[in-house]
Amino acid sequence: MAKDPLTPGLKGQIVTTVDDKLVVKHMGGEGVLSTPSMIGLMERAGIEAVQAQLPDGHTTVGFEVNVKHFGATPKGKKITATAELLEIDGRKLRFKVEAHDEDKKVGEGTHRRAIVAIKRAG
Repeated sequence: MAKDPLTPGLKGQIVTTVDDKLVVKHMGGEGVLSTPSMIGLMERAGIEAVQAQLPDGHTTVGFEVNVKHFGATPKGKKITATAELLEIDGRKLRFKVEAHDEDKKVGEGTHRRAIVAIKRAG
């Protein structure tokens, strides 16, 4: 069965609970979601949006992130990161990304990824 082509509007979503691996503790208490962790979830959402549509043997790699992190999400809260494919320029993809916790939007911006062939060992 042929894969659908990459088209703007494809969406991906990652939902997880903020745990010890995702927090920074210098804010006190049990910690809050770190900015690098939020960005990582946004990147994973971008991968989720397009991976199934890529040719066999291909994946994407991130090369640009432009996001604002403007809300603290405490450990134990659910976080949802979303990515929507906005633009395709050859092998380069541009996404709108957002992160929301159970109460509010905590981050937003854009993310770019490039389609690359997966190198096989051997």
